[in-house]
Amino acid sequence: MAGAAPGSGGRRRLRDDGLRTCTSAEQSKVEDIVQEVYDAYKTNHHSSQYVLQREKHFHYLKRGLRQLTEAYECLDASRPWLCYWILHSLELLDEPIPESVASDVCQFLRRCQSPQGGFGGGPGQHPHLAPTYAAVNALCIIGTEEAFSVIDRKKLLEYLYSLKQPDGSFLMHVGGEVDVRSAYCAASVASLTNIMTPALFAGTAEWIARCQNWEGGIGGVPGMEAHGGYTFCGVAALVILKQEHLLNLRSLLHWVTGRQMRFEGGFQGRCNKLVDGCYSFWQAGLLPLLHRALHARGDPALSMAHWMFDQLALQEYILLCCQCPAGGLLDKPGKSRDFYHTCYCLSGLAIAQHFGSGDLHNEVVLGIPENCLQATHPVYNIAPEKVARAVMHFLQYPVPSLDLASTAE
Repeated sequence: MAGAAPGSGGRRRLRDDGLRTCTSAEQSKVEDIVQEVYDAYKTNHHSSQYVLQREKHFHYLKRGLRQLTEAYECLDASRPWLCYWILHSLELLDEPIPESVASDVCQFLRRCQSPQGGFGGGPGQHPHLAPTYAAVNALCIIGTEEAFSVIDRKKLLEYLYSLKQPDGSFLMHVGGEVDVRSAYCAASVASLTNIMTPALFAGTAEWIARCQNWEGGIGGVPGMEAHGGYTFCGVAALVILKQEHLLNLRSLLHWVTGRQMRFEGGFQGRCNKLVDGCYSFWQAGLLPLLHRALHARGDPALSMAHWMFDQLALQEYILLCCQCPAGGLLDKPGKSRDFYHTCYCLSGLAIAQHFGSGDLHNEVVLGIPENCLQATHPVYNIAPEKVARAVMHFLQYPVPSLDLASTAE
Protein backbone atom coordinates (compact mmCIF):
# COMPACT_ATOMS: atom_id res chain seq x y z
CA MET A 1 0.00 0.00 0.00
CA ALA A 2 1.11 3.62 -0.42
CA GLY A 3 1.79 5.37 2.85
CA ALA A 4 0.74 8.87 3.77
CA ALA A 5 3.36 11.43 4.66
CA PRO A 6 4.60 11.24 8.25
CA GLY A 7 3.29 14.09 10.33
CA SER A 8 5.81 16.70 11.48
CA GLY A 9 3.95 16.87 14.77
CA GLY A 10 5.51 13.53 15.74
CA ARG A 11 9.05 14.90 15.49
CA ARG A 12 10.78 15.94 18.68
CA ARG A 13 13.90 18.05 18.80
CA LEU A 14 16.76 17.44 21.19
CA ARG A 15 16.27 18.89 24.67
CA ASP A 16 19.64 19.68 26.23
CA ASP A 17 18.10 20.91 29.51
CA GLY A 18 20.14 24.08 29.25
CA LEU A 19 23.47 22.20 29.31
CA ARG A 20 25.00 22.71 25.86
CA THR A 21 27.82 20.38 24.90
CA CYS A 22 29.74 19.67 21.69
CA THR A 23 27.52 16.62 21.19
CA SER A 24 24.25 18.50 21.68
CA ALA A 25 25.45 21.37 19.48
CA GLU A 26 26.23 18.97 16.62
CA GLN A 27 22.87 17.27 17.03
CA SER A 28 21.02 20.59 16.98
CA LYS A 29 22.96 21.61 13.87
CA VAL A 30 21.88 18.44 12.05
CA GLU A 31 18.27 18.94 13.15
CA ASP A 32 18.36 22.51 11.77
CA ILE A 33 19.66 21.26 8.40
CA VAL A 34 17.07 18.49 8.23
CA GLN A 35 14.32 20.97 9.15
CA GLU A 36 15.42 23.17 6.25
CA VAL A 37 15.18 20.19 3.88
CA TYR A 38 11.71 19.26 5.09
CA ASP A 39 10.51 22.89 4.98
CA ALA A 40 11.86 23.38 1.45
CA TYR A 41 10.13 20.22 0.30
CA LYS A 42 6.78 21.29 1.72
CA THR A 43 7.13 24.75 0.17
CA ASN A 44 7.93 23.39 -3.30
CA HIS A 45 5.56 20.41 -3.33
CA HIS A 46 1.90 21.09 -2.68
CA SER A 47 1.07 17.41 -3.03
CA SER A 48 3.27 15.19 -0.90
CA GLN A 49 4.79 13.05 -3.65
CA TYR A 50 8.06 11.65 -2.43
CA VAL A 51 10.10 10.39 -5.40
CA LEU A 52 12.99 7.96 -5.56
CA GLN A 53 15.25 9.21 -8.36
CA ARG A 54 15.63 5.77 -9.90
CA GLU A 55 17.05 6.81 -13.27
CA LYS A 56 19.73 9.04 -11.77
CA HIS A 57 20.79 6.38 -9.28
CA PHE A 58 20.94 3.79 -12.06
CA HIS A 59 23.26 5.90 -14.21
CA TYR A 60 25.50 6.69 -11.23
CA LEU A 61 25.82 2.99 -10.44
CA LYS A 62 26.27 1.88 -14.05
CA ARG A 63 29.15 4.31 -14.52
CA GLY A 64 30.80 3.12 -11.32
CA LEU A 65 30.79 -0.50 -12.42
CA ARG A 66 32.98 0.38 -15.39
CA GLN A 67 35.07 3.35 -14.26
CA LEU A 68 35.86 5.09 -10.98
CA THR A 69 37.32 8.52 -10.27
CA GLU A 70 40.63 9.12 -8.51
CA ALA A 71 38.69 9.72 -5.31
CA TYR A 72 38.28 5.94 -5.02
CA GLU A 73 42.03 5.23 -4.87
CA CYS A 74 41.69 4.96 -1.09
CA LEU A 75 39.44 1.91 -1.62
CA ASP A 76 42.00 -0.04 -3.63
CA ALA A 77 41.88 -2.73 -0.91
CA SER A 78 38.06 -2.83 -1.04
CA ARG A 79 37.38 -3.51 -4.69
CA PRO A 80 35.11 -6.57 -4.13
CA TRP A 81 33.07 -4.30 -1.85
CA LEU A 82 32.59 -1.84 -4.71
CA CYS A 83 31.34 -4.71 -6.88
CA TYR A 84 28.91 -5.82 -4.18
CA TRP A 85 27.64 -2.33 -3.28
CA ILE A 86 26.92 -1.51 -6.92
CA LEU A 87 25.46 -4.90 -7.91
CA HIS A 88 23.19 -5.02 -4.86
CA SER A 89 22.00 -1.45 -5.44
CA LEU A 90 21.16 -2.38 -9.04
CA GLU A 91 19.21 -5.47 -7.99
CA LEU A 92 17.22 -3.43 -5.47
CA LEU A 93 16.35 -1.02 -8.30
CA ASP A 94 15.39 -4.06 -10.42
CA GLU A 95 17.95 -3.11 -13.05
CA PRO A 96 19.35 -6.12 -14.95
CA ILE A 97 23.10 -6.61 -15.17
CA PRO A 98 24.27 -7.17 -18.78
CA GLU A 99 25.78 -10.63 -19.28
CA SER A 100 29.09 -9.18 -20.47
CA VAL A 101 29.39 -6.98 -17.37
CA ALA A 102 28.47 -9.88 -15.07
CA SER A 103 31.12 -12.05 -16.74
CA ASP A 104 33.73 -9.31 -16.36
CA VAL A 105 32.93 -9.02 -12.64
CA CYS A 106 33.29 -12.79 -12.26
CA GLN A 107 36.70 -12.75 -13.93
CA PHE A 108 37.83 -9.81 -11.83
CA LEU A 109 36.75 -11.50 -8.58
CA ARG A 110 38.50 -14.70 -9.68
CA ARG A 111 41.71 -12.66 -9.80
CA CYS A 112 40.99 -11.41 -6.26
CA GLN A 113 40.79 -14.98 -4.93
CA SER A 114 43.87 -16.04 -3.00
CA PRO A 115 45.66 -19.37 -3.56
CA GLN A 116 45.31 -19.80 0.24
CA GLY A 117 41.53 -19.45 -0.02
CA GLY A 118 39.25 -16.48 0.48
CA PHE A 119 39.39 -13.19 -1.39
CA GLY A 120 41.63 -10.16 -1.06
CA GLY A 121 40.72 -6.52 -1.56
CA GLY A 122 42.13 -6.65 -5.09
CA PRO A 123 44.18 -8.92 -7.36
CA GLY A 124 47.31 -10.18 -5.62
CA GLN A 125 46.29 -8.86 -2.20
CA HIS A 126 46.23 -10.97 0.96
CA PRO A 127 42.88 -12.63 1.73
CA HIS A 128 40.63 -10.96 4.29
CA LEU A 129 37.19 -11.93 5.58
CA ALA A 130 35.54 -8.60 4.70
CA PRO A 131 36.26 -8.69 0.93
CA THR A 132 35.61 -12.45 1.02
CA TYR A 133 32.07 -11.72 2.24
CA ALA A 134 31.64 -9.00 -0.40
CA ALA A 135 32.96 -11.20 -3.22
CA VAL A 136 30.73 -14.16 -2.32
CA ASN A 137 27.69 -11.87 -2.08
CA ALA A 138 28.50 -10.27 -5.44
CA LEU A 139 28.88 -13.67 -7.09
CA CYS A 140 25.58 -14.86 -5.58
CA ILE A 141 23.84 -11.75 -6.93
CA ILE A 142 25.12 -12.60 -10.42
CA GLY A 143 23.97 -16.16 -9.73
CA THR A 144 25.28 -17.85 -12.90
CA GLU A 145 27.25 -21.09 -13.24
CA GLU A 146 30.27 -18.96 -14.10
CA ALA A 147 29.82 -16.94 -10.89
CA PHE A 148 29.39 -19.96 -8.64
CA SER A 149 32.39 -21.71 -10.23
CA VAL A 150 34.67 -18.86 -9.19
CA ILE A 151 34.47 -19.87 -5.52
CA ASP A 152 37.05 -22.50 -4.50
CA ARG A 153 35.00 -24.00 -1.66
CA LYS A 154 37.70 -26.30 -0.30
CA LYS A 155 40.28 -23.51 -0.13
CA LEU A 156 37.67 -21.20 1.37
CA LEU A 157 36.95 -23.73 4.11
CA GLU A 158 40.68 -24.13 4.80
CA TYR A 159 40.98 -20.36 5.03
CA LEU A 160 38.11 -20.10 7.51
CA TYR A 161 39.70 -22.78 9.70
CA SER A 162 43.00 -20.87 9.63
CA LEU A 163 41.20 -17.86 11.15
CA LYS A 164 39.23 -19.74 13.83
CA GLN A 165 40.29 -19.03 17.43
CA PRO A 166 40.01 -21.36 20.46
CA ASP A 167 37.38 -19.13 22.11
CA GLY A 168 35.03 -19.44 19.09
CA SER A 169 35.87 -16.09 17.48
CA PHE A 170 37.52 -15.51 14.10
CA LEU A 171 40.39 -13.31 12.97
CA MET A 172 39.56 -10.88 10.17
CA HIS A 173 42.76 -12.04 8.44
CA VAL A 174 45.85 -14.03 9.34
CA GLY A 175 47.62 -12.04 12.05
CA GLY A 176 44.74 -9.58 12.23
CA GLU A 177 42.11 -8.41 14.70
CA VAL A 178 39.15 -10.28 16.15
CA ASP A 179 35.66 -8.80 16.22
CA VAL A 180 32.03 -9.70 15.56
CA ARG A 181 32.29 -8.79 11.86
CA SER A 182 34.53 -11.78 11.25
CA ALA A 183 32.07 -14.21 12.83
CA TYR A 184 29.28 -12.90 10.60
CA CYS A 185 31.39 -12.89 7.44
CA ALA A 186 32.51 -16.46 8.13
CA ALA A 187 28.97 -17.68 8.89
CA SER A 188 27.53 -15.88 5.87
CA VAL A 189 29.94 -17.25 3.26
CA ALA A 190 29.97 -20.73 4.83
CA SER A 191 26.17 -21.02 4.86
CA LEU A 192 25.74 -19.70 1.31
CA THR A 193 28.36 -22.07 -0.14
CA ASN A 194 27.53 -25.16 1.96
CA ILE A 195 30.84 -25.47 3.80
CA MET A 196 29.52 -25.18 7.36
CA THR A 197 30.74 -27.77 9.84
CA PRO A 198 30.03 -28.11 13.57
CA ALA A 199 33.76 -27.91 14.33
CA LEU A 200 34.21 -24.68 12.36
CA PHE A 201 31.63 -22.80 14.44
CA ALA A 202 32.13 -24.55 17.79
CA GLY A 203 31.87 -21.87 20.50
CA THR A 204 31.14 -19.05 18.03
CA ALA A 205 27.56 -18.42 19.14
CA GLU A 206 28.58 -18.30 22.79
CA TRP A 207 31.40 -15.87 22.00
CA ILE A 208 28.99 -13.56 20.12
CA ALA A 209 26.53 -13.67 23.04
CA ARG A 210 29.31 -12.43 25.35
CA CYS A 211 29.58 -9.34 23.12
CA GLN A 212 26.09 -8.17 24.15
CA ASN A 213 26.59 -5.49 26.79
CA TRP A 214 24.51 -3.72 29.43
CA GLU A 215 22.98 -1.38 26.82
CA GLY A 216 21.36 -4.31 25.02
CA GLY A 217 23.28 -3.98 21.77
CA ILE A 218 26.43 -5.81 20.71
CA GLY A 219 29.97 -4.48 20.72
CA GLY A 220 32.90 -5.50 18.54
CA VAL A 221 34.32 -7.73 21.28
CA PRO A 222 33.13 -8.55 24.82
CA GLY A 223 33.04 -5.44 27.01
CA MET A 224 32.89 -2.86 24.21
CA GLU A 225 30.25 -0.21 23.46
CA ALA A 226 27.16 -1.35 21.55
CA HIS A 227 27.31 -0.39 17.87
CA GLY A 228 24.81 -0.80 15.03
CA GLY A 229 27.17 -2.48 12.58
CA TYR A 230 28.51 -4.95 15.14
CA THR A 231 25.01 -5.60 16.47
CA PHE A 232 23.72 -6.48 13.02
CA CYS A 233 26.69 -8.75 12.39
CA GLY A 234 26.26 -10.51 15.73
CA VAL A 235 22.52 -11.05 15.42
CA ALA A 236 22.68 -12.13 11.77
CA ALA A 237 25.46 -14.62 12.58
CA LEU A 238 23.37 -16.06 15.42
CA VAL A 239 20.37 -16.38 13.07
CA ILE A 240 22.55 -18.37 10.66
CA LEU A 241 23.78 -20.52 13.56
CA LYS A 242 20.20 -20.85 14.91
CA GLN A 243 21.30 -19.55 18.31
CA GLU A 244 19.43 -16.23 18.67
CA HIS A 245 18.01 -17.43 21.98
CA LEU A 246 21.44 -16.87 23.58
CA LEU A 247 20.79 -13.11 23.48
CA ASN A 248 18.62 -11.01 25.76
CA LEU A 249 16.19 -10.19 22.95
CA ARG A 250 14.08 -7.72 24.95
CA SER A 251 17.13 -5.70 25.93
CA LEU A 252 18.32 -5.77 22.32
CA LEU A 253 14.92 -4.60 21.07
CA HIS A 254 14.93 -1.71 23.55
CA TRP A 255 18.40 -0.64 22.41
CA VAL A 256 17.84 -0.76 18.63
CA THR A 257 14.42 0.93 18.66
CA GLY A 258 16.01 3.72 20.69
CA ARG A 259 18.46 4.34 17.84
CA GLN A 260 15.79 5.72 15.48
CA MET A 261 16.11 9.49 15.70
CA ARG A 262 12.98 11.20 16.99
CA PHE A 263 13.40 14.24 14.75
CA GLU A 264 15.19 13.07 11.61
CA GLY A 265 13.52 9.65 11.26
CA GLY A 266 16.77 7.90 10.30
CA PHE A 267 18.99 5.85 12.60
CA GLN A 268 22.16 6.55 14.55
CA GLY A 269 24.81 3.88 15.05
CA ARG A 270 25.43 4.43 18.78
CA CYS A 271 24.01 6.43 21.66
CA ASN A 272 24.70 10.17 21.37
CA LYS A 273 25.83 9.91 17.74
CA LEU A 274 24.40 11.64 14.68
CA VAL A 275 21.98 10.15 12.17
CA ASP A 276 23.64 8.36 9.24
CA GLY A 277 21.91 6.94 6.18
CA CYS A 278 23.92 3.70 6.24
CA TYR A 279 22.29 2.70 9.54
CA SER A 280 19.01 2.60 7.66
CA PHE A 281 20.10 -0.97 7.01
CA TRP A 282 22.47 -1.86 9.86
CA GLN A 283 19.87 -0.87 12.47
CA ALA A 284 16.52 -1.24 10.68
CA GLY A 285 17.71 -4.57 9.27
CA LEU A 286 17.85 -5.89 12.83
CA LEU A 287 14.10 -5.52 13.29
CA PRO A 288 13.07 -8.31 10.89
CA LEU A 289 15.60 -10.61 12.61
CA LEU A 290 14.25 -9.69 16.05
CA HIS A 291 10.66 -10.04 14.83
CA ARG A 292 11.40 -13.57 13.66
CA ALA A 293 13.15 -14.52 16.89
CA LEU A 294 10.36 -13.15 19.11
CA HIS A 295 7.70 -14.73 16.91
CA ALA A 296 9.41 -18.10 17.37
CA ARG A 297 8.95 -17.57 21.11
CA GLY A 298 5.23 -16.99 20.62
CA ASP A 299 5.26 -13.30 21.61
CA PRO A 300 1.58 -12.24 21.40
CA ALA A 301 2.29 -8.50 21.11
CA LEU A 302 3.92 -8.71 17.67
CA SER A 303 2.26 -7.04 14.69
CA MET A 304 1.68 -9.19 11.63
CA ALA A 305 1.77 -6.18 9.31
CA HIS A 306 4.59 -3.86 10.45
CA TRP A 307 8.12 -3.96 11.81
CA MET A 308 8.85 -2.48 15.24
CA PHE A 309 10.11 0.89 14.00
CA ASP A 310 8.60 3.87 12.19
CA GLN A 311 8.87 2.64 8.60
CA LEU A 312 7.41 5.80 7.05
CA ALA A 313 9.71 8.15 8.98
CA LEU A 314 12.77 6.21 7.81
CA GLN A 315 11.56 6.32 4.20
CA GLU A 316 11.00 10.07 4.46
CA TYR A 317 14.53 10.62 5.78
CA ILE A 318 16.08 8.57 2.98
CA LEU A 319 13.98 10.10 0.19
CA LEU A 320 14.36 13.72 1.30
CA CYS A 321 17.73 13.85 3.05
CA CYS A 322 19.86 11.12 1.48
CA GLN A 323 19.38 11.47 -2.27
CA CYS A 324 22.02 13.33 -4.27
CA PRO A 325 20.39 15.35 -7.06
CA ALA A 326 22.94 13.93 -9.52
CA GLY A 327 22.30 10.34 -8.46
CA GLY A 328 23.58 8.19 -5.62
CA LEU A 329 22.75 8.39 -1.93
CA LEU A 330 24.54 9.78 1.09
CA ASP A 331 24.92 9.89 4.86
CA LYS A 332 23.02 13.11 5.59
CA PRO A 333 22.46 16.53 3.96
CA GLY A 334 25.78 18.21 3.22
CA LYS A 335 27.71 14.96 2.78
CA SER A 336 28.96 13.50 -0.51
CA ARG A 337 27.43 10.53 -2.28
CA ASP A 338 29.27 7.22 -2.44
CA PHE A 339 28.54 3.62 -3.35
CA TYR A 340 28.59 2.44 0.27
CA HIS A 341 25.81 4.80 1.34
CA THR A 342 23.93 4.20 -1.90
CA CYS A 343 23.87 0.47 -1.14
CA TYR A 344 22.87 0.71 2.51
CA CYS A 345 20.37 3.57 2.13
CA LEU A 346 18.59 1.60 -0.59
CA SER A 347 18.82 -1.58 1.50
CA GLY A 348 17.25 0.21 4.47
CA LEU A 349 14.57 1.67 2.21
CA ALA A 350 13.73 -1.85 1.02
CA ILE A 351 13.51 -3.11 4.63
CA ALA A 352 11.16 -0.23 5.49
CA GLN A 353 8.95 -0.92 2.46
CA HIS A 354 8.54 -4.70 2.82
CA PHE A 355 7.14 -6.53 5.82
CA GLY A 356 7.29 -10.30 5.95
CA SER A 357 7.04 -12.64 2.97
CA GLY A 358 4.60 -14.99 1.29
CA ASP A 359 1.07 -14.72 2.66
CA LEU A 360 2.22 -12.27 5.34
CA HIS A 361 3.92 -9.89 2.89
CA ASN A 362 2.80 -6.28 3.36
CA GLU A 363 4.14 -3.28 1.44
CA VAL A 364 4.36 0.13 3.10
CA VAL A 365 5.61 2.51 0.41
CA LEU A 366 5.93 6.24 1.02
CA GLY A 367 5.29 8.41 -2.04
CA ILE A 368 4.62 7.22 -5.58
CA PRO A 369 4.19 3.46 -6.20
CA GLU A 370 7.32 3.46 -8.39
CA ASN A 371 9.39 4.09 -5.26
CA CYS A 372 8.94 0.43 -4.33
CA LEU A 373 12.23 -1.47 -4.39
CA GLN A 374 12.87 -5.18 -4.64
CA ALA A 375 13.01 -6.91 -1.25
CA THR A 376 16.31 -7.79 0.38
CA HIS A 377 17.15 -10.74 2.61
CA PRO A 378 17.68 -9.31 6.14
CA VAL A 379 20.47 -11.80 6.98
CA TYR A 380 22.58 -11.68 3.81
CA ASN A 381 21.43 -8.36 2.28
CA ILE A 382 21.00 -9.75 -1.21
CA ALA A 383 17.72 -10.62 -2.93
CA PRO A 384 15.91 -13.54 -1.21
CA GLU A 385 15.67 -15.47 -4.47
CA LYS A 386 19.44 -15.08 -4.98
CA VAL A 387 20.03 -16.56 -1.52
CA ALA A 388 17.78 -19.50 -2.38
CA ARG A 389 19.49 -20.03 -5.75
CA ALA A 390 22.97 -20.05 -4.21
CA VAL A 391 21.99 -22.37 -1.37
CA MET A 392 20.29 -24.81 -3.74
CA HIS A 393 23.26 -24.75 -6.11
CA PHE A 394 25.88 -25.49 -3.48
CA LEU A 395 23.73 -28.11 -1.73
CA GLN A 396 24.39 -30.27 -4.81
CA TYR A 397 27.97 -30.65 -3.59
CA PRO A 398 29.17 -32.23 -0.35
CA VAL A 399 30.97 -30.22 2.30
CA PRO A 400 34.68 -30.50 1.37
CA SER A 401 36.63 -32.91 3.56
CA LEU A 402 39.80 -31.52 5.11
CA ASP A 403 42.77 -32.82 7.05
CA LEU A 404 42.13 -30.61 10.07
CA ALA A 405 45.54 -31.38 11.60
CA SER A 406 47.39 -30.00 8.58
CA THR A 407 44.94 -27.08 8.36
CA ALA A 408 45.72 -26.12 11.97
CA GLU A 409 49.43 -26.18 11.23
